[in-house]
Amino acid sequence: MNTFFIEFRDPLFGIIIFFVLIFIITFFSYWLSKFKKREDYRHLDRFLKQFNSPPSQNELKVLITKGELSEKSWLLLAYSYTKNGDFEKSIEIYNELLKVGNKANYRDTLFLLGKTYFKAGFLERSKQIFLEILKSNPRTPQALNYLLLVYEKMKDYDSALEVLEPLDELKKDIRTDSVYLNSMLLLNDTNLSSEIKVNELLKIYKTSNQLAYLIFEYVFRINPKLAWKNFDVSKAELLVDILWHIDKKDLDFDIIMQNSYLKELYSAKGYIDETQKSSVFEFDVLIGLNDSVNATLSFEYICDNCKQISPFAFSRCSICHSIDTSRVELNLVKNYHKDFSEENNSFQ
Repeated sequence: MNTFFIEFRDPLFGIIIFFVLIFIITFFSYWLSKFKKREDYRHLDRFLKQFNSPPSQNELKVLITKGELSEKSWLLLAYSYTKNGDFEKSIEIYNELLKVGNKANYRDTLFLLGKTYFKAGFLERSKQIFLEILKSNPRTPQALNYLLLVYEKMKDYDSALEVLEPLDELKKDIRTDSVYLNSMLLLNDTNLSSEIKVNELLKIYKTSNQLAYLIFEYVFRINPKLAWKNFDVSKAELLVDILWHIDKKDLDFDIIMQNSYLKELYSAKGYIDETQKSSVFEFDVLIGLNDSVNATLSFEYICDNCKQISPFAFSRCSICHSIDTSRVELNLVKNYHKDFSEENNSFQ
């Protein structure tokens, strides 16, 4: 018995017990944390499984009403649906939030719903949303801007111009929008002849010095002679794709020979032989090829405001909605049109 107590009082025995206790505590702490992580993952998996397939409208109503997620989380989820193009689910979330969400955020949620309707192409619904916002909060420039865009998409340019009045009262710069909407109103007026439209558009350009692409694209198409007469050579680079596609019979060589950029452009096109090189890389390559290789130019359009690239020309950017910010980028491509023409000729 005394021997046992002597061993118990042995310092080495105490050290052994100490390390055993550390091991036991560490062991249980490790498995407890692992168990807790596993439970967290299971909870997360259960939550994410709800979104493996988009929830139905009734499921959304139940989920939002339960309040398991904050309103901010639902707004972020709706935004992600919108970004991925699933406008239907985004609209359902916004509608449910308007019913059961925080009333302090009602107007902001309503605005997001209106924007989503606009992006989805439900213009009439979008219009009603923004009109509802403006009915109770008339001094809301964001809603006014989107209402203007809705009217523009609906080609109701008179109503769009009316929206400019309250924006002007709010000290917003509406000059560019006014020029643009008046030009679009003119172009879409079926009661006016093409010649009247051409003359009015040229007046607008001379007054504002804006919308050169929109205006001269139409004027060159309808009356090339009048277009050259009123042509602003400082805008040649901006209108390079329009100038490139003009038929040779419609060119004004007197004007072309007085401008180095135009000489380089039409030398690259092969219509004239007035220069052997160009500061523009694409022109320089085409001039050097001298029609020995089947190549031509293609064009893409970049918004200087948001840097969005589009294969089609635009006057108002579809992403940031800015006006007259398009810039033309040149690309060298194979001339498939020439190949097709040569194939057709070979069968004659």
